[in-house]
Amino acid sequence: MLVLRLLNVVAPAYFLCISLVTFVLQIFVFIPSMFRDPSTTPLFSPALLHGALFLFLSANALGNYVLVIQSSPEDLGKDLNLGKGAEVADWLDGSRSPGSALPSTHFCRLCARVTQRHDHHCFFTGNCIGSRNMRNFIMFCLYTSLACLDSVVAGMAYISATLSMSFADPLAFLTLLPHSISQFFSGALLSSEMFVILMLYLWLGIGLACAGFCCHQMLLILRGQTRYQVRKGMVVRARPWRENLQEVFGEKWLLGLLIPVMNAESNYRRQKEK
Repeated sequence: MLVLRLLNVVAPAYFLCISLVTFVLQIFVFIPSMFRDPSTTPLFSPALLHGALFLFLSANALGNYVLVIQSSPEDLGKDLNLGKGAEVADWLDGSRSPGSALPSTHFCRLCARVTQRHDHHCFFTGNCIGSRNMRNFIMFCLYTSLACLDSVVAGMAYISATLSMSFADPLAFLTLLPHSISQFFSGALLSSEMFVILMLYLWLGIGLACAGFCCHQMLLILRGQTRYQVRKGMVVRARPWRENLQEVFGEKWLLGLLIPVMNAESNYRRQKEK
């Protein structure tokens, strides 16, 4: 448990450091050196267009990241009918007490609260993912993967021009790291260039991981399931996939694709207010 709590603190700091390094490299290194075209007007220059694209992806990724943290799942421990003699400690095994009023709820040991439609605990946000922040979490994964893959493309163009390398061969990227390590220790490669090469592989790993996680999460949403329900083997009521999507993304789903917006209130809170 101590290791998990430490990871819950270190992982968000690690993500913010990677985001800062990516922003600095893109804005101050890749874009000024790789996207200069004197023949075009400043308004439609490649540097400005690529910079605007990267800022759009980064703003959506960081904006949804903040909303995931800000839109913490509700603590239902005080409001749920846990049954006679039942306590929140009854949730420690991950099961729901017999007198509970709502299904798909779970007690998180790290957050120390009961959340509705618990999916999983995200260490990179230090928060549980549930009914209130699921849409922001998916948008965060989507735009993080796009920003990372965009950085990979810009970084490869920078390395190709700096080291006079060609990535026409598909195996060139796979052999880049071991070849660069040998050159670095022989003194033929600068530390700054080696750092960019290492960041290329880090961006690629984060981008592919976030893209895969986003696709898997969308598949679960279409089925009306959460990761926690799949892990526990819970049976869910079959519903049309359109209703499952609307429950997560809401009616204004297109707006959430373009700008970071907070999720609508959860079904539990709306039922409680009625």
